[in-house]
Amino acid sequence: MSKSNGSTDLESLRGLERHGIVNLKAVHWNLPASALYEEAIRRGEGTVVHEGPLVVHTGQYTGRSPRDKFIVHEASSADRIWWGAVNRPMAEEQYDSLKQRMLAYLQGKELFVQDAFAGAEADYRFPIRAITERAWHSLFARNLFILPTDDELRSHNPKLTIIYAPGFQSSPEIDGTNSGAAIVLNLGKGEVLIAGTSYAGEMKKSVFSSLNYLLPLHGVLPMHCSANTGPDGDVAIFFGLSGTGKTTLSTASDRTLIGDDEHGWSNRGVFNFEGGCYAKMINLSPEAEPEIHATTRRFGTVLENVVFDTETRRLDLNDDSLTENTRGAYPISFMPNASSTGVAGHPSNVILLTADAFGVLPPVAKLTLDQAVYYFLSGYTAKVAGTERGIVEPEATFSPCFGAPFMAHYPSVYGDMLREKIQSHGAQAWLVNTGWTGGAYGVGHRMKIAHTRALLRGILSGSLADSEMETDPIFGLQVPKSCPDVPPEVLSPRATWADKDEYDRQARKLVEMFAENFRKFEDRAPETVGKARQHTS
Repeated sequence: MSKSNGSTDLESLRGLERHGIVNLKAVHWNLPASALYEEAIRRGEGTVVHEGPLVVHTGQYTGRSPRDKFIVHEASSADRIWWGAVNRPMAEEQYDSLKQRMLAYLQGKELFVQDAFAGAEADYRFPIRAITERAWHSLFARNLFILPTDDELRSHNPKLTIIYAPGFQSSPEIDGTNSGAAIVLNLGKGEVLIAGTSYAGEMKKSVFSSLNYLLPLHGVLPMHCSANTGPDGDVAIFFGLSGTGKTTLSTASDRTLIGDDEHGWSNRGVFNFEGGCYAKMINLSPEAEPEIHATTRRFGTVLENVVFDTETRRLDLNDDSLTENTRGAYPISFMPNASSTGVAGHPSNVILLTADAFGVLPPVAKLTLDQAVYYFLSGYTAKVAGTERGIVEPEATFSPCFGAPFMAHYPSVYGDMLREKIQSHGAQAWLVNTGWTGGAYGVGHRMKIAHTRALLRGILSGSLADSEMETDPIFGLQVPKSCPDVPPEVLSPRATWADKDEYDRQARKLVEMFAENFRKFEDRAPETVGKARQHTS
């Protein structure tokens, strides 16, 4: 039985027996990247390619499978959960049955264990354990979560345990699942079961979903956002769904990256949940995203579903033949400007990113407090092809809090917390559209990243907040009239459309979609928030 970091065989066995896992062929505890590479190669799980990354294929599931996610309906959490299409209940009896059959499946197998933490701030650091059937999933966990010191490892007592068996299939007839895949959170027991899918993002997002339940109980706002700090210590956070630019836009050579995807906002400030990054790799270029591109040439990076030449082992980051959702998982230390602590102060700027498939929202708008909560609760964007199974082109969607698939509480819980924190700490909120301009998807084109970066420079320097604004007549948003390095016509989306009447129709259509969607929150949101789309100040 493999062991490391001072663990003994007895301690290892006792550690897994507490989870009901027995009769194993071998257990590999907290192996470093080099050993996990060796195990992955030995087991035929992946290929080492040019300059060192490990490429793996996830098979049928190349993105998250939200219809296969469940939360156990148990007494300690049931009254707080936002039940419905996002959080589907599973009976405790079904969970117990599924777990027992999964544990029986694991008997006689080799397993890999990584003990880690989620949450960089000491007061809100949750010890987690990832028990995986595959070596590369253990490397993924090692890359994405926060690694303990040797002293911390000796006293590590997991509060959240992931049991990951992609080779095991759940049974819709027995378990009440929708397919052979299942991602099941038991908040009362602090357990996550993942079966039937090899997409490692399910592990990452299960931890995030758990923290989204736990942290509000402690007065901490969990956020689906990236975050960075400037040379003077100013903090910016970037909300947004996958594909809207959280990772890309928070990664800048002149600012320190706190994290690229998941953070908490406590009374002390912002802190990263993770110790790594999980970036999209499709069409990645060294010119537009040099820091992220460099991780594709590093030993230790795990690349999911990235195509490579079988003879030269060189990557083709533009090849989407397996999926558009190609991914890279790497430690945040691979980024040259990453924070060493993952902790920072309170944000000066709160940026809500959206990829508007209708092409009618302005590329940037300054938001009032009510507008910030309105757009946060709305969570409008376009699902990007490949992020979820079945999405083949951008599709307009409303995802409350820019992360509905991961929000355990009712959205207004997070909206109220965001409102209080923006107000208490004097942050300025912005809406930034990284989607389409000059027309809707299929007619217009994606916003140029150079223009978006120029707008962000204006936001982060403070110059854009003081610039002259004009009110968008349809959305009631305050839009800057000018910004260095951005053509004036780009700032006004209507000006980029050849057919102005069609722009007006599409814009009013989107306003109505917002209004219809927001009716779900009217009974719990302040009245001023519901009217925010009409505000012009």
